[in-house]
Amino acid sequence: MITQKNVGLVLGSGSSRGWAHIGVLEALAERQIPIDFIVGCSVGSYVAALYACGSLERLKQFVLKMDGKKVFSYFDIVLPRSGLLDGTKRLRELFCMHTHIRDFSELKTPVLMVATDLETGSKVILKSGKILDALRASMSIPGIFAPARCNHRWLVDGGVVDPVPVSVARAMAADIVIAVDLNSALVSRNKNWYRTKPASERKPEPEVRGSEMIRKLAEYYTISGQGFRARINELLKKESARPDIIETVTTAIHIMQDRITRINLAVTPPDILIQPRLGGLKMLDFDQVAHTIEEGHIAATEKIADIETLLQ
Repeated sequence: MITQKNVGLVLGSGSSRGWAHIGVLEALAERQIPIDFIVGCSVGSYVAALYACGSLERLKQFVLKMDGKKVFSYFDIVLPRSGLLDGTKRLRELFCMHTHIRDFSELKTPVLMVATDLETGSKVILKSGKILDALRASMSIPGIFAPARCNHRWLVDGGVVDPVPVSVARAMAADIVIAVDLNSALVSRNKNWYRTKPASERKPEPEVRGSEMIRKLAEYYTISGQGFRARINELLKKESARPDIIETVTTAIHIMQDRITRINLAVTPPDILIQPRLGGLKMLDFDQVAHTIEEGHIAATEKIADIETLLQ
């Protein structure tokens, strides 16, 4: 599709829901919808960066193989001074296994990442320099990950101030803004998607057709990961009847982001709003990867006709 209009895509925050962005990007590519730049927040920044590196399919095959279950076993638990996890080393591994690109200037599609200044509360836009430094900042969920030091500032997840940063895309003078909101309460039409099946009923995981390095890393994390919740629960001696610290923090953040998103979208609405039906999925439900991707694809496909009308 040929168009003279400048199209900005906004990929919002949402933790485990973030794999829906893969389905959205695939649906847009199938209909040749142009993307001139991407604004990412938190997990949206991660998916945006790998898409702009030309590594979206590689990411998809990896998360399908891992099925998301070992995600938090990749990170090192630290003393809870500023966060339970230090994600620097593992984030580097999880990004670099998919691409050799390291700097914003090398990206095939321009990407802007949103973070939050922990001291001033202001929104920070990261669009140059080292991609990994920006990702580390944009994805630092408060209380879970330790803040990131970037450009002499302590930065945390951009979702604290703007989970779906449409205003950033508007500031880039986009003619058309397509935004993906992962925090809506819409629930999948398939009522069985969020029921965890017993092992005997689960389908075999798809085979990754990737490099030997990816296979070995997947095996390493599968063998060595003990399960993040089990490690935290043991560390804190949690009572089984109470919500654990991770569930409490992430649920509170999700409530906050849902409220902030509604306000921000009312003030600065996108031209097209894509809201995958993920209301039955919690922020750390990393065991529904295939379904999450499919919901993103379905939600984007439903908006294709409206997008094409705007592009004409």
